[in-house]
Amino acid sequence: MKKISKILVSQPEPNARSPYFAVAKKFDVSLEFRPLIEVERVSNKEFRKQRVDLNTYPAVTFTSRNSMDFYFQMMEEMRATVSQETRYFCMSEAIALYLQKYIQYRKRKVFFANGTFEDYKLLLLKYKPAAGRFLVPCPDVRNDKLSTFLTEEGFDYKECIMYRTVNANLSEMDVNQFDMMIFFSPIGVQSLFDNFPKYKQEDRHIAGFGPNTCVKIEEMGLNLSLKAPIPEARSMSASLERYLASL
Repeated sequence: MKKISKILVSQPEPNARSPYFAVAKKFDVSLEFRPLIEVERVSNKEFRKQRVDLNTYPAVTFTSRNSMDFYFQMMEEMRATVSQETRYFCMSEAIALYLQKYIQYRKRKVFFANGTFEDYKLLLLKYKPAAGRFLVPCPDVRNDKLSTFLTEEGFDYKECIMYRTVNANLSEMDVNQFDMMIFFSPIGVQSLFDNFPKYKQEDRHIAGFGPNTCVKIEEMGLNLSLKAPIPEARSMSASLERYLASL
């Protein structure tokens, strides 16, 4: 395999305290952070076709900051009222605190889990009787486990598609300059080939985070050099450090 000197990390650049930078310094490699996908809000016309009255849902679920951003953007576009009585159910405390960008944060109206789906289910079940109708802002392509759970438990809810994931425009990027590429989602892998249909891996290293990403990498005919996470390294930065040390 090719000696690694430059790595593409297909995510937004993290803050300066990120362990990625310590890994790069330790092994004298260069990192370029660049998302291969972008998120965009659906048009007002597309939203109206879903026949959702945003004023009629006293409870809203948020599993990501994206879902929150596009929910409040749509509230503004549709001139809906942000009620002080609305209850917000967030997957994690970090997502809950992000609410301060849009509302006066009140703990009695904001509830959050510990970041795991199992804890999130317990949270929703706890407040199901009092919360009433739930609105579930979501992307066009999503994991159905939340809607499956809500249906099985008899929640009164409505999924509302508010945003979609699209390929980033990578036309100005020289993809062959990277000795290694790190992917974090199947659609990120697909974006590579949509932007560069003739891409050949040759002796370059490919890393994937998560089982679905790794499956997609192999489906596209690429050789997977690094699969993460593993029990000994739960993050991609830790997995990358172990991999570079092994070369």
